Amino acid sequence: MASPKLLWLGALAVFAAGGAAMALWGVTQPPGEPWRLQPDDAKLVALGRQVYEARCASCHGARLEGQPNWRQPGADGLLPAPPHDASGHTWHHPDEMLFRITKYGVARAARLTNHASAMPAFEGVLSDTEIVAALSWIKSQWPPSVQTRHDALNRPEPASR
Repeated sequence: MASPKLLWLGALAVFAAGGAAMALWGVTQPPGEPWRLQPDDAKLVALGRQVYEARCASCHGARLEGQPNWRQPGADGLLPAPPHDASGHTWHHPDEMLFRITKYGVARAARLTNHASAMPAFEGVLSDTEIVAALSWIKSQWPPSVQTRHDALNRPEPASR
């Protein structure tokens, strides 16, 4: 039988290796830089599909179709979940805004007061990597022309002279 010290060192090595693997898998961002979606990263998109199916599809639809009459408030005064396909407005927002809406909720992300939304904030529920993965999967489902238009939103403004 192995000594307790050897078992402890073995467990520590497994934990460290797992942490290193998660760091390599995780999406990182330089401080002060906006989050970027990665619809061409097959592993991230596969994770995003799982996250979307588990956390988003119940409201936004299995095929990104959203809820009926999504532009009109329901009886509760809240807007139904919009589509995330090309017919919706998701692709009209830059990556960073989509990330912030998902992580912090609509009101906080858009700095709105007195704005009620059925959209939950996923801070503390999903990791940053899971949020970027879900959004990357959504973007990967858009037609190339919509992806190109969305990419243009993320380009920095040219410096003025």
